[in-house]
Parts: sequence; structure tokens; C-alpha cells
Amino acid sequence: MFKILLLFILGIVASYFIAKAIIKFVPKKVQPFISLLLAGLTIWLGLLLYQGVMAPIKFKQEKVKRYSKVIKQLKVIKDAQAAHKKVTGSYAANGDDLTKFIDTAKFAVTKADNKLVTVKHGALTTEEEIRVVDTVGYTDVRAAFAGRKYTDIMKVPGTDAKFEMKLGKIEKLHGYMAPVYLVKVSKDIVLKGMDPNMIRLEKEAIENDQVKGEDIRIGSLGEVTDSGNWPPLYDKEDHINDKK
Repeated sequence: MFKILLLFILGIVASYFIAKAIIKFVPKKVQPFISLLLAGLTIWLGLLLYQGVMAPIKFKQEKVKRYSKVIKQLKVIKDAQAAHKKVTGSYAANGDDLTKFIDTAKFAVTKADNKLVTVKHGALTTEEEIRVVDTVGYTDVRAAFAGRKYTDIMKVPGTDAKFEMKLGKIEKLHGYMAPVYLVKVSKDIVLKGMDPNMIRLEKEAIENDQVKGEDIRIGSLGEVTDSGNWPPLYDKEDHINDKK
């Protein structure tokens, strides 16, 4: 952008001196042709400047559109993994296991009540209120994913690639090894076909209003979290361009 602006300014300065030279040294019969040539050059430089201004804007618009689709799918994976851990106690190792789980597993429907129980303390007997949770039925996990893409859950939207998923365990408290997972896709894959220089800058993003780093991801192998690395912008419904 800076280079284009500099060229444009230099072009204006050069045109000024060339115009003065034409008036002074070029025969009047030839001057109209040279004027047309200079006008064409001015238009060309103007187009370059316009493209230089619009290129980053168009890149951002397309980037947000692509990122939104990818993040929407990552949220499906996140919810599927959360459901899998709730029911089984662990995370699924791959997309096929997640899809099978969604299609076949059930959530327990529970009901909590306060009940009075008799408790003996030596020769004394007292009544104490305790919280009792009973399972009263089951509901299909699949119902929670109605209208969401989970049959090919690991496919990166808009590409032929798959998300990369890794599982791990980290020590959380007093020797307890907590399960963790990481799902990610490189920005190179998501932004394929766009300006290479802008993609390079995008991979170096560190600002809070940007997707930080070289990947779009959820989870971590270094801490217990299922958060993503995107800003709140992508959690707003009006920024998701494709609801499918």
C-alpha cells in the first residue's frame, strides 16, 4: 500500500515536470498525443492506488467470511467433545468416533430432590436433609445437534482438508491427570488462493481483535480449556455469513 501511494505521488510530480517540458520543447502538433499518453498513465496510477486501498478491505471481508464458517464448525466439535466427556468421562480420539457417539449416545435426565434421612450419632438420632439426584430417563445426544453438520464433523468448511485433532493429559490437582484436547487448522489452508503477503501477515496476528497465531483452534494440550483463539467478533450471529 505504501509503495503504491509513493508511486502515485512520484507519478504526479513526474507528470508535472513532463508537462512543462512538453510545452517548452515538443511541437504543438505532437502535444495532444503526449497529453493523451499522460492521461492514460494518470488513470493507470489511479487504478493502482484504488486497488491498493481496496485489496486489504476485500481481504478482510473474505477472511471473516471463511473464518466464520470454520469457527462455526469448530464449535460443533467443541460441543460434541463436551458431550462425549460428560457421558463417557473422556474425549473422542477422532471424528468418526464423535459422529458415532452423537448418533447413538444418550444423556441421562436427572432430577434432584431434598430428602430427610435419619442419622445416628451414637445414642442420639437426628434427621438431616440431603440432596439426592436420581436418573429419571434418557434423551438422545443427537437431538442437541439437530441442524448442525456432524456427519463429516472434521471437514474444514470451504476446503478439502480435515481438522487436526490431538488428545493428551495434564496434571491438574494432586496427581489427577485431566484429559485435554486440541483441534486446529492452519490459516494457510483456510485462506488458500488469497494474497500470499496478506496471509503471511495474518499468520503473525497478535492483536486482541484478530484470530491470533498461525492456526484457528479450540482447546489446548498445555492447559485445561476448550476455548478458541478467536475474538468475540466471530461469536456474533450477524458476522456468520453462511448458516449452513
